Amino acid sequence: MQRFLLRSARSGSPLVLLAHGAGAPMDSPFLQSLSDLLIDRDITVARFEFDYMARRRRGEGRKPPSRMPDLMVEYVQAIDALRQHLPDSPIVIGGKSMGGRVASMIADQTFEQGLIKGCVCLGYPLHPHSKPEQLRTAHLHDVRCPLLMVQGVRDALGSRDELLSQRLSHKISYDWIADGDHDLRPRKSSGLTQAENLVAAADAVAAFVTSVV
Repeated sequence: MQRFLLRSARSGSPLVLLAHGAGAPMDSPFLQSLSDLLIDRDITVARFEFDYMARRRRGEGRKPPSRMPDLMVEYVQAIDALRQHLPDSPIVIGGKSMGGRVASMIADQTFEQGLIKGCVCLGYPLHPHSKPEQLRTAHLHDVRCPLLMVQGVRDALGSRDELLSQRLSHKISYDWIADGDHDLRPRKSSGLTQAENLVAAADAVAAFVTSVV
């Protein structure tokens, strides 16, 4: 069973289950900061690691991400384990970059089973870096689960212009982070900071969670 980093806001509060990106663990500075901000907004947060990342943590070498079908199975297992631990908390799934993509791949299945209320993608990887022709949108054209994408407007893996050029499901909503890159980090010239952008991201996630639960 996956090991969770769990921080509870209060008994019965909505719960967001977050998976990490391809190269950073569940306790990355990005996910740590966002989790702290969500707790402040009365959202319980659970984080977990896919097996390949857990093996890295155990010192078994720098394993690459597993195949997508395997990651999807692991995410469903994480939902099942968390529901057993916190049966009264409504769950929204999601994650950073690859973690959000995996969550979006299982969103309809778990939503229609009544296991989750929605999905949040933090920096959706629309395509691999410098390969805009390799789109990862097939499952998003008719997704039925409520889904929020929190995206930096100049994200190199899926900018605002790129995402809006796609004809995706009407169930998808967007929150655009000002001058943000894939980690929601703005340029100095913008006058903004990553900390401010993370606050904006947490506000958007909290509002979405409240709307779906």
